[in-house]
Amino acid sequence: MNALLNVASVLAQHPMHEDSEGLTTPSALWPEHYEIVFGGLASVIIFVLLVKFAGPVIKKGMAGRTEKIQKELDSAAADKASADAEAVSIRQAKGDINAERARLIADAEAQAEALLADGRVRLDAEIAEMRTRAAAEIEAGKNRWADELRAEISRLSSTAADRAVAESIDDATQQQLIETFIAKVGASA
Repeated sequence: MNALLNVASVLAQHPMHEDSEGLTTPSALWPEHYEIVFGGLASVIIFVLLVKFAGPVIKKGMAGRTEKIQKELDSAAADKASADAEAVSIRQAKGDINAERARLIADAEAQAEALLADGRVRLDAEIAEMRTRAAAEIEAGKNRWADELRAEISRLSSTAADRAVAESIDDATQQQLIETFIAKVGASA
């Protein structure tokens, strides 16, 4: 209790709090009242919008996921029931369960191996396609940058040549070149 009284007396002695930028507030602990009101309203608005718009989407997604899982569970249960019925018929039709079990296990392993091999082949094909596409994109990028670099070098060299010619030719020489050019064009026409 004494500690609370000490804190209260310290706060009473320093009614205005000054931060590092020289701004003052009435309390070192609480912001201005309008900041609390606007911050609270903004929070409430955001939560309401989240509940109103994101809530149904999340709920729909969860329902779809639940439905998908339930379908898979139902399918698995149906498959298990079918397998159990088949096992009973096999036991009745044949007396040798161990031989049938070994055949089913071998068949399942063969199917699993075939699925794995097929998956590996598809994965290898996709990887090869992605590598080919990436190489083509890299080559196209190289060509594009090379073309842009050539164009920029051409532009800069043309500008530099124009400046060099303009700076090195005096007015008399320039006039003579213009007249010679006009004479050549007139003669060829």
